Amino acid sequence: MAKLNALQEQLLKAGLAKKSKAAEAAREQEKARRGEAPSAAAEIQREAERAREEKIERDRALAAAQKAEAQAKALRAQARQITLDKRVVAKGDIEYRYPIDGAIRSLLVDETTRRQLANGQLVIVRFDDGVALLPRLAADKVRERAPELIVLDNRSASDTAPTAGSSEDDAYYAQFAVPDDLVW
Repeated sequence: MAKLNALQEQLLKAGLAKKSKAAEAAREQEKARRGEAPSAAAEIQREAERAREEKIERDRALAAAQKAEAQAKALRAQARQITLDKRVVAKGDIEYRYPIDGAIRSLLVDETTRRQLANGQLVIVRFDDGVALLPRLAADKVRERAPELIVLDNRSASDTAPTAGSSEDDAYYAQFAVPDDLVW
């Protein structure tokens, strides 16, 4: 039988507690002392620690998301500033058509600007509620920061690596002349 403490012995002598109940309480205390049975306080402490770790992890994830959002916003602001500084004013009477968001829009340009757009020297990018024309170097800087702002880049389409069967196709289509002034 587990040894009773002084208070338990006094309660037994006074007749306020039963011997079986005192022995049971003494056994529970002995088990708790040896670490066989987890105490309620230890369980509560483990739950609190687990909740604290989960909160720290949620806070860390939230902070990472906020940091990524702030960085993306800063990159878009840089791209907007580059566009504002380097844009080319489009003026003229020739309509240059380009696809944007599933629709075909047009931009009035002169012949020189149309040629520069066609061979990739100028790029069309989103700017505020409309579009702007950028020189190639400025457009590359915008692409590094916010590639979703690029609307039309004729050089990037032609710079892709040729496929295996393209040399045969090129030889076949070489017999068909395409006029230089073709505007769609």
